[in-house]
Formats: sequence, C-alpha cells, structure tokens
Amino acid sequence: MKRHGNRADWWVGYAFISPWVLGFLVFTAGPMLGSVAISFSSWSMLSSPTWVGLEHYERLFSSDPLFTRSLGNTLIYVALAVPLTTAVALGLALLLHQRVPGMGIFRSIFFLPSITNLVAVSILWLWIFNPEFGLLNSGLRALGIEGPLWLQSESWAKPALVLMSLWGVGGSMIIFLATLQGVPLELYEAAELDGAGSVQRFFHITLPMISPAMFFSLVMGFIGGFQVFTQAFVMTGTAQPGSEGGPNNATLFMVLYLYKKAFQEFQMGYASAIAWVLFVIVLLFTLVQRKLGQRWVYYEAGAE
Repeated sequence: MKRHGNRADWWVGYAFISPWVLGFLVFTAGPMLGSVAISFSSWSMLSSPTWVGLEHYERLFSSDPLFTRSLGNTLIYVALAVPLTTAVALGLALLLHQRVPGMGIFRSIFFLPSITNLVAVSILWLWIFNPEFGLLNSGLRALGIEGPLWLQSESWAKPALVLMSLWGVGGSMIIFLATLQGVPLELYEAAELDGAGSVQRFFHITLPMISPAMFFSLVMGFIGGFQVFTQAFVMTGTAQPGSEGGPNNATLFMVLYLYKKAFQEFQMGYASAIAWVLFVIVLLFTLVQRKLGQRWVYYEAGAE
C-alpha cells in the first residue's frame, strides 16, 4: 500500500496552502516582526523613525501613570468579566441541555446576541446604561431603586462594561452545551444508583468531564479580555470626546491606550512597545493557566 505521494503531489499541496502562507507572512508575521523594531524607535509615521533603544519600555514602567492605570483597569476587567461570563455560559448550557419541546428555539435565541456587530451592540448598551432614560435605570426606578450613573461614574464604568460582556456568552455556551451532550449517561446512572444527589453528580461527574471545554473557555476568555477595546472606545470614547478612557480614565484599557498613542498622538513606537508588553502579559497568563490546568483538567484516556 502506497503511503506517501510523489514529489509532484507535495508541490500541489504547497500550491494550495500558499495563499494562506503568503497572507500570514505579509499580514501577520511581517507586521509583528516590524513592530518589534518600531518599538525601539521613535516614529510619528510622518517622518523617518529614530532609534531610541529601550527608552519606550523604561518610560512605560517608570514615568507613565496612564499606562499603569490602563494595566490596572485591564486586570480588574479580566478578573471580573472572565469568571462571570464563564459561569453564566455554563449555567445557560445546563439549562439548555434539558430535553423540553422547543429547546432549539431557545438555544438560537441565547446564541444570536454573540454574533451581532459589537459596535451596534455598544450603541444599544449606551441607551440601556443612560442614567436618565435608560432601560436599566428605568427598571430600577420601577422597583423603587435609584440607579447609578453607570458609564458616567468612575466607580460604575468598569462594572457596566463587565455587565455588558454577558451579552456575548453565546459562543462559550455552545461549546459547553456540545461538551455536556458528550458526557456518557451511564456515569450519571451509576452515580444515581450509588445514591449521589444532583449536586454531587454535578461536581464529581459533570465538571470533570467538561473540564477541557472550561479550560479552553477560560484561556480564550483571558486572551479576549486583555484585548477589550471596541465597547470601551464606542461607549466611553466617541460618546464622550476628550475623555477616551471614561470618567477619570476608569475605562482606559491597554488596547484603548495603545490606540490613543498610535492613531491620535502618532507615537507609533511607543504604541508598539505597549503592544509587546501586552503580548508578554497574555503569554504569561496563558502559560500559567496551562500549568495550573494540569491539576484540574481531566482528559479521557487517549484523548490528550
């Protein structure tokens, strides 16, 4: 039996993947490598770059309070949004895993918000968070509660964006739902015969069996959380000109600060340095998660 194609077959394969390879080199790898050099240079995009060495990185960690603020804002957002969205996505998946008539319709309803345009969604939530006539505060007033200023308040701006992040849990919900459907029913039946209750079955069967999906969701959630930009830019940037980071820079996240330095102040070298610091932070968090995941993620034999 012939296992390997001839040399002509290899060249045909290379020809088919060449568009992707060229696209990756030109639009991804090339710009990434270029940004490394730019991060060590001073470049306004209007003149030739000037080599400054480690000056940008020294400035980031020694004399730029806005960078420190943006890093703190991003960490707080990630620490609040990722666990919350993961828990809500899992909860919805458990509810939508029930066998009741019309469940397909409910699954579609909960998934559709996650594929809507984020700019349009941000504009919608601007209205919801309006402290005077917004839907959220109007509902609170009906209950006799005076709602906060939300995006206009330094204390409530980040919680508002965290609350908005629940809009997009549909993607993780679908992953959890697919994983739940793959859990063998025999395990639940055996546990029930042994007298295990629903809570025990959840913690000792459901969670271990879906732990790979949870690990994936957490890793992707952390990566996405560190890159939060659109909602902060639309809701606390363009809506409030001159205060791109919200009240007292409460929503000045790292990517928003990077955008401000690159495309508003034309400090492309400094922005590239911010981008690479962000890359290192995300990489470290991912490696730590991978290391910790070895302690709690369960893989079936032969599936790892």
